[in-house]
Amino acid sequence: MNIESSIHRPWLEEQFQANRLPMDSVVPQETMSMDNELEWQPQLGKLFNTWEEAWEFWKDYGGKIGFNVRRQYFNPDKHGMVLSARYVCSKEGVRKPDKRDRLTSNRRFQTRTGCPVKMGIKYLKDIAKYKIHDFFDKHNHELHLPETTHMLASQRNLSKIQAHEIDLEDDAGIKQRALFELMSRQVGGRENLGYTRVDQKNYLRIKRLKNMAYGEAGSLLQHFQQKCIENPSFYHGIQLDIDEQITNIFWADARMIMDYEYFGDVVTLDTTYSTNNAYRPLAIFAGFNHFRGVVIFGAALLYDETAESFEWTTQWLKLYVR
Repeated sequence: MNIESSIHRPWLEEQFQANRLPMDSVVPQETMSMDNELEWQPQLGKLFNTWEEAWEFWKDYGGKIGFNVRRQYFNPDKHGMVLSARYVCSKEGVRKPDKRDRLTSNRRFQTRTGCPVKMGIKYLKDIAKYKIHDFFDKHNHELHLPETTHMLASQRNLSKIQAHEIDLEDDAGIKQRALFELMSRQVGGRENLGYTRVDQKNYLRIKRLKNMAYGEAGSLLQHFQQKCIENPSFYHGIQLDIDEQITNIFWADARMIMDYEYFGDVVTLDTTYSTNNAYRPLAIFAGFNHFRGVVIFGAALLYDETAESFEWTTQWLKLYVR
């Protein structure tokens, strides 16, 4: 018999007996992992309070497994109450043939494979809940890796907090590429961000369109009015055609007017092409200061480069700036 083991074994047994938990309080590790797995896996009979909750559950399940999801159908009653719904894989079904295929040179890639994965829910009036009554989980296509599931359309979501941060940093003048890189580093990588650079670009584009609720012309006039309120020395002029449509626009702020008073002996006019979506020429009246630096005396957005447009713009420069 080993002397060392005979000396230390009684002491170890006493410590084990003193610190051992009751048998009914010990949960096997396999049972714990199984319960956690069943929480996010669809099971027949699982209940939800609303159909939106079931949809969020299906999206979360698709993100964990590695497939994109979509809604196949809803069955509402005459009051708009959803009685049943079915959520499927995005590759469910097959695209219907298009009659214009024979006229199409570059056909779209076929992404659907007739995947049978689905989850159906129905409303139980007696308990006012939705129950999973139909479920199938065998895919007929390859699933996405965990490293790429954040790129799926159903897994991309721009939260209100992230949108607020994007607004602040965009107002600070940070470019979109640098803005996306900054947001990615803050959360430890692009896969943890929850959205892509395209989502960020679309958000900023929609935001700017909403800010231009009065249209391009109305927003421009509103901007000029705000500038006049901030500084009465701000001047602008607009030329209309016979249909009362804006043709030429001229503007100059207080700094431009001051620079023209000091350095307006020599003025150059330059027009730049294709710098906006309407392909309108942007005319810049510029010169040099006493440090040989370029200064701007005024700017105009022209309808065309005819003599009449240039005469109208030059007239504003002489009458309202000098």
